[in-house]
Amino acid sequence: MYAYFKGKIAAKESDLAIVEVNGIGYNIRISAGTASLLPPVGEEAKLYTYTSVREDAIALYGFLTKDDLDIFKLLIGVNGIGPKGGQSILSVMSPDELRFAVLSGDAKMIAKAPGIGSKTAQRIILDMRDKVSLEDTLHADADGGQAVYDAAFSDSVREAVEALTALGYGVTEATRAVKAVKDAERMAAEEILKASLKHLI
Repeated sequence: MYAYFKGKIAAKESDLAIVEVNGIGYNIRISAGTASLLPPVGEEAKLYTYTSVREDAIALYGFLTKDDLDIFKLLIGVNGIGPKGGQSILSVMSPDELRFAVLSGDAKMIAKAPGIGSKTAQRIILDMRDKVSLEDTLHADADGGQAVYDAAFSDSVREAVEALTALGYGVTEATRAVKAVKDAERMAAEEILKASLKHLI
């Protein structure tokens, strides 16, 4: 229904923001992570939105980036996960961290979200594993926007991540370490690996 709202933050809490657009205040449900990144009350913000329509209620869920919204839509596409459950998960981990958890089969990490048990976490992993990729994370920065690595160098980056996981590091740790390497796009896989290990000590 609505792609996004852009307006003044009239009020905000840990799970709700009121965005004023043309004199109308919209209640938009947000995650704790989104709340912490929103500008102060009185300043302007843009929230990408998902409209949840039920028999007894219509609710707006807001996200700072299109990437956040896209991963939320994947989450609520899993059987048994509604908008509240999806936002609960994104309150304890970022979209990148969720991708890492799915790709590495880390159900315990997903189950840290309030109301999400181990069986539900396993279902999320099984359902989303074929819908997310390591490249989705490696090619997006923390804000879900600009590319970090050129496609021409993705093989070296991927090889470095795979080498770290072979050494026993989790996918989450490995990818974060690789992303922390300065000028990784100009390095060979072995050089990226050596530099990444410094961020894991």
